Amino acid sequence: MDLKEMLAHRRAIRVYDKTKHIDTERVADCLRLAQLAPTSSNMQMWECYHVTDAKTLEALHRACFQQTAATTAQELVVFVVRPNYVKRRATANLTFQERNIREHFPKEKQEKYLKRWSMYYKKAIPFLYGRFFGLFGLLRKGLMQLLTPFRPMLHQTSEADGNVILHKSCALVAETFMLAMSEIGYDTCPLEGFDSWRVKRALHLPYSAQISLIVSCGVRNEAAELGERFRIPFEEQYIRI
Repeated sequence: MDLKEMLAHRRAIRVYDKTKHIDTERVADCLRLAQLAPTSSNMQMWECYHVTDAKTLEALHRACFQQTAATTAQELVVFVVRPNYVKRRATANLTFQERNIREHFPKEKQEKYLKRWSMYYKKAIPFLYGRFFGLFGLLRKGLMQLLTPFRPMLHQTSEADGNVILHKSCALVAETFMLAMSEIGYDTCPLEGFDSWRVKRALHLPYSAQISLIVSCGVRNEAAELGERFRIPFEEQYIRI
């Protein structure tokens, strides 16, 4: 499929055909492709739990309120954001950039770029992503309010704003996964209706983990009526300036 065909094929499938099985390894390959999705500051503070185990699937069905989009699916993928991964992801980014710069950048520019990335991942990222019961977020918000009369500043700096950023990045990953699934003829449905506490318990996740969304996977039941796809008229959503 080309991109237009993939976008046309991708639908939120609510009923899957249980007689048509999908290849677990091909689903995993689509998740590998999803790693190519962009994330804020390339921090990649997400994980995906590819669930094929029958007992875990049953627990997730209950956590998803027995929606047919979950109960008829062959497999489920749970996308999770991890706010506490700041240090390890920043360290991984910096380690990569140090090697990348030394191998691919002109020697006369290396120190400049090394210093820039070191400052970013050792100073800026810990400051922007730091958490302590909401207090760091309040400190950042206050500082930005003081500085904004003098220069453009980032205002979405509270810990709640940070969660939004993490979930937006994770959603880009999930969408890339769903398009990759469409490209091989598999179907998906993103679910936000679930009991996050029960999902975390089923996956043995810590309190700090946040469930972003669950994507069900399978092959659509052609007998189930899909009908036409509804979208708001483009003219109502497109504003050219």
